[in-house]
Amino acid sequence: MHASDKLAKNLQAVLVDLIDLHLQGKQAHWNILGTNFRDLHLQLDEIVDAAREFADDTAERMRALYAVPDGRSSTVAASSHLDQFPEGEITTHDAIDQVTLRLYQATGTMRDVHDEVDEEDPTTADLLHGFIERLEQLAWMVSAENRAPSTPLASATTPAVADASAHA
Repeated sequence: MHASDKLAKNLQAVLVDLIDLHLQGKQAHWNILGTNFRDLHLQLDEIVDAAREFADDTAERMRALYAVPDGRSSTVAASSHLDQFPEGEITTHDAIDQVTLRLYQATGTMRDVHDEVDEEDPTTADLLHGFIERLEQLAWMVSAENRAPSTPLASATTPAVADASAHA
């Protein structure tokens, strides 16, 4: 099977978001300070590892479908759907909200392209299912750091995270 231009474009959108998620996860990993530093530092490694693995899976799937992935930094910077991560040091509390938002932004892109991907190639859609499942699990786990029992996500975090999670 050869990917149509539409399928290649949709997978490229997923790819750049995953590459950006990996890079932003490392930015957070290097610059967090505060309560539960070590736990979050290690948890960010899990997020980065998942994003890198899923980006590689996406690019290799594209190649299997005779599409050409573009993971160059200029392409990622120009086309990522993720907000830019803040520069400099960041508290663990703020980093949790920032990373959670980006996890939901990445899964939002996957959900946006899913039906078109599934229509053309259900096997590739199955990959997206696995990516969404794991990244949303990681979003839940990292966001739990800022929540208290019986506190809805919308009350425990920024409006942007609550909105992104509602659309995930």
